[in-house]
Parts: sequence; C-alpha cells; structure tokens
Amino acid sequence: MLLQAVQLPVLLVVLVFLALYVGVVLPAIWSGRPARRTAALRVLTQLLGALCRWRKQ
Repeated sequence: MLLQAVQLPVLLVVLVFLALYVGVVLPAIWSGRPARRTAALRVLTQLLGALCRWRKQ
C-alpha cells in the first residue's frame, strides 16, 4: 500500500513532464510552421522563467 502511495505522485510528475515535453518542447523544436515554433518557444520561456522564480523563493 505504501508503494502505491509513493508511485502515484511519481506517475503524476512523469505525466505532467511528458505533456509539457510533447505539447511545448517538441513543437518549439520541430514544427514546420514559424508561428507555431514562436508560440511554443514563448510558452517554454514563460514556464522556465516561472520555474526559476519559484526555485529562488
């Protein structure tokens, strides 16, 4: 039971990471549309900026 309690948060972190990677990072790198690449890069920059500000607190 304790093992399941530990696995759930890990699974959620992995799912969130995969969603961000597939939804933001990959389009920022490999999209053929410049507007999509620009938008994905802007979102990625905002996410990384928020993460850096959160870590400094």
